[in-house]
Amino acid sequence: MKGECFICGRWRDLDKHHIFGASNRLMSERLGLYVYLCRGCHTVRADSVHKSAETMQKLHEYGQRKAMREQGWDIAKFRTVFHANYLDIEKESNNEKTDTSTKDN
Repeated sequence: MKGECFICGRWRDLDKHHIFGASNRLMSERLGLYVYLCRGCHTVRADSVHKSAETMQKLHEYGQRKAMREQGWDIAKFRTVFHANYLDIEKESNNEKTDTSTKDN
């Protein structure tokens, strides 16, 4: 499939990457927690999702936020389903306080 890579934005042939793989692949598929990546961003480059823990973490954070937003879950529910939490809880709490205070103004 040709399209725009989720990471680099280049127009290329794309691979479907399930954000939460292994035993969570089926749930990722059901919930639409996948992105389309060019080969370089998927597996080839040193900073590709399968070679870079930092890139993988960023996708996990994106996927968790997406799942929580679309499913109406909190962190505890996400943990129940995916057996992990990829978000910095303290940072997320501060973001929620900031979001709440800006909505009131």
